[in-house]
Amino acid sequence: MDEHRHDEARDRSDAREPLDAQASAARLLAPAGPLTRFEVVPRTGSTNSDVVAALRADPTAWPDRSLLVAEHQADGRGRSGRTWQTPPGTALTCTYVLRPDVDPDALGWLPLLAGLAAATALRSCTGVAVRLKWPNDLMVAAPDELDDWGAWRKVGGVLTELVPLGEGPAVVIGIGVNVAQRSDELPVPSASSLALAGGDDLRRDRLLVALVAELDAVLATWRAARGDAVGSGLAERVAAVCVTLGTVVRVELPGDRRLVGVATALGPDGSLTVRDERGVDHRVLAGDVRHVRTSR
Repeated sequence: MDEHRHDEARDRSDAREPLDAQASAARLLAPAGPLTRFEVVPRTGSTNSDVVAALRADPTAWPDRSLLVAEHQADGRGRSGRTWQTPPGTALTCTYVLRPDVDPDALGWLPLLAGLAAATALRSCTGVAVRLKWPNDLMVAAPDELDDWGAWRKVGGVLTELVPLGEGPAVVIGIGVNVAQRSDELPVPSASSLALAGGDDLRRDRLLVALVAELDAVLATWRAARGDAVGSGLAERVAAVCVTLGTVVRVELPGDRRLVGVATALGPDGSLTVRDERGVDHRVLAGDVRHVRTSR
């Protein structure tokens, strides 16, 4: 991004305006919108933690297709116990509740499907070419390469959690997006924001409505296909936005094991196929994927 766009990103104020909960509710709650419950809180530690605790205390508290949004999330969580923190007013943080009625083996697709929905919504709203890093990171292109990330920077992520309940499990889908951060507000060099990536319209209310609409549409397609992401065409759409495919990756596997190879495909269960230097394909279901730096 050139210096003009950088200065513009620093001066943006519309993205930091408080969320208009009443206007968003009018567009998102049934019958006008897809949601059965919608709530915005001014501040919380983690929307995922709040929803999980509420569901365990009362399984009816958050029904299917409900959403909790935090104006500011002070102690967000990522995969493997990592933290995800942002300055007040700079991010979009929410948790969507799904009561899945599909084969449990299909649930591995949910981080990828939520990532597809988020990338699609953010692209359409901001003009930023948001991509997906397997299995749950939202990425934007960067002018230079960085160890473990290549020429990409993280602008958001997805965290899904299964909550066993007596009447059947619920899945909470947490989504966090860096919207308005300046470069001096980013926690690590591998992070970025939609503002720094040159996003056009960064009003968080608009982004929220687009995100919910796209997430509902993607999940409706998945449910109608009884969780068949391949047969429904969703797997192909995920692959099209997945920046991991076709790149050299290093996968940190459970048990302090490491796999290096080319990410070649997504499996029918959402797993990642990595071909090592001997030409052997490995099915990766869990692990931290790092993009190997290709230039020095």
